[in-house]
Amino acid sequence: MKSQLFEKYLSEVAPALAKEFDISNKLAIPTIEKIVLNVGVGEIAKNKESLELAKRDLAEITGQIPSVRPAKISVASFNVRTGMPVGLSVTLRGGRMWAFLQRLIGIVLPRFRDFRGISGKSFDKSGNYTLGIEEYSVFPEIDLAKPHALKGFEITIVVRGTNPEKSRKLLEGLGMPFEKN
Repeated sequence: MKSQLFEKYLSEVAPALAKEFDISNKLAIPTIEKIVLNVGVGEIAKNKESLELAKRDLAEITGQIPSVRPAKISVASFNVRTGMPVGLSVTLRGGRMWAFLQRLIGIVLPRFRDFRGISGKSFDKSGNYTLGIEEYSVFPEIDLAKPHALKGFEITIVVRGTNPEKSRKLLEGLGMPFEKN
């Protein structure tokens, strides 16, 4: 099943980007390659039940089971040893990616209190955009009656072969609500 956002990308956004940036090769038009969600689990990693709650919440939000990320090095001041779980990660591609992005733009971001847009300064030099969300309860998939362990997470939208200016135009074309300067 194709997402409405993907259809919009194919019919409106990609041709507009090709025209604006004078791109003749359709494979050179900026497109979203993947969306990566990362959660640092911190203290909840020590409690197996809390870790399972965090995995369940992230799976409900993304529709995909998250992978547990182990610590690569030991840090005594943080009581972290090599191999201990320190994070959860989900990589979305294809239909799930477009469906998640459509929900993020259309439902989740407008639900934030006093929302005036997202920062346009979170692009890296390759054109990827990272957005931090502290209050994950704005996702409609989350049942607030159940216990939760997540505190927040980051969403990285990886854009293929581009720069920050082209990436911003791509995301604006898809409806990403950037704040007015």
